[in-house]
Amino acid sequence: MLDVAVQAEGWPDADWEAIATRAASAALAQSAFGEWATWPVSIEVAVRLTSDDEVHVLNRNYRKKDKPTNVLSFPMIQPDLLEAVTQNSDDGEVLLGDIVLAHGVCAAEAEERGISTVDHAAHLIVHGTLHLLGYDHQGDHEAEVMEDMERVALRELGLHDPYPVRED
Repeated sequence: MLDVAVQAEGWPDADWEAIATRAASAALAQSAFGEWATWPVSIEVAVRLTSDDEVHVLNRNYRKKDKPTNVLSFPMIQPDLLEAVTQNSDDGEVLLGDIVLAHGVCAAEAEERGISTVDHAAHLIVHGTLHLLGYDHQGDHEAEVMEDMERVALRELGLHDPYPVRED
């Protein structure tokens, strides 16, 4: 079972708990760990919707990049240990990690794309959840795999495809 907790500060009013839960669930379903949704273990994800300033500090401190970014993910479990940790949870709970979104960056990107901030935030939560599950986009192949999972998750959420069509 996926349990998503949301803390929103300075973001527009919306049912962020429901939005984040749907987005994280869609991402989980597209991953190699989709079956976790049916397990009796509680897979916990924390989502913080905050300011550019807070994300700027986190990005500088943890990624050594001195600027705000749209989304940061902080996995609590190493990707190669995900399966073992969830199957062997002592208390039936596994903290998968934290996702943090910057409002100003997210709103500006949404406006640039001609979509709502809520829809863009849902995409970023899908993206962040996939990072918590060990997916990345460092190389071309990794990026294609992750983008394909995002596309399917976003389509299931009724959201736009943010990625340009690849010419192979």
